[in-house]
Amino acid sequence: MSYKTILAILDTADNCAAVADFAFAIAAENNAHVIGLHAETISVVPLVAPMEIPDPVAVQALQDMAHAETVEVERIVRLKAEAAGVSFEWRSFSSSAGYGSAPLIESARSSDLLIASQADPAKPSDSHVDVDTFLLDSGRPVLMIPFVIRQPKPIKRVLIAWNGSKEAARATFDAMPFLKAADAVEVFSVDPVENTPQSAAVAGADIAATLARHGVNVTLATATTTDKNIPAVIENRLSDSSIDLLVMGAYTHSRLWQMIFGGTTKTLLHSMTAMTLLSR
Repeated sequence: MSYKTILAILDTADNCAAVADFAFAIAAENNAHVIGLHAETISVVPLVAPMEIPDPVAVQALQDMAHAETVEVERIVRLKAEAAGVSFEWRSFSSSAGYGSAPLIESARSSDLLIASQADPAKPSDSHVDVDTFLLDSGRPVLMIPFVIRQPKPIKRVLIAWNGSKEAARATFDAMPFLKAADAVEVFSVDPVENTPQSAAVAGADIAATLARHGVNVTLATATTTDKNIPAVIENRLSDSSIDLLVMGAYTHSRLWQMIFGGTTKTLLHSMTAMTLLSR
């Protein structure tokens, strides 16, 4: 198994170069085709009092800004595609729905792997992709690149955050090309007695055995929390083990639950320090 169609979500001129570099590097390793996807999104239009109608001058200015960013993103990525020498195509859509529009989701559903960048909080933009839309609606795995990592690097050490859920299982198998190529893969369970019907001693043993049959160099590890702060335990493990890629299921609880109470997915997406492959 390998990735043959990679969708690079190119949201802003600041992010697109890094996303393209990662997409082309993975494509070269898998002899894959890359689709560059960009949504030309217009910001919220200011209203003019007293009739509260859109200001036509402002509308035109916002349209011009959005189109100018599209042109710049395409220019940057096409240059990188030529330098990389990989199979590439460009897709751009204009829509008030942004990355949630039907044509973009359809493109995602036909891809093996989606790649996007975490937004840099120091550079806010209305064009940033809402990765939740792709996770919940595309049915495809999303590889998130932290904004602190701008250059591709080999994925040698992988951590699978295993809680026995269907989302974790899907993410694990979606990540198989990375797992088989890695030097070391760890199946890591936090508070496993609560999350699975297995005992702590054998949590993750079945999935580890399956991965081993695929030729993956896999080990098992568990941890317990005192304050139920699972994201902190995972983050510490990523740092202590010099992990290149985190693999985890997204939104094991419903999105509404995550919005109200928080959760592992939401927390790690905001504070991620390693590349993260998520599946829902």
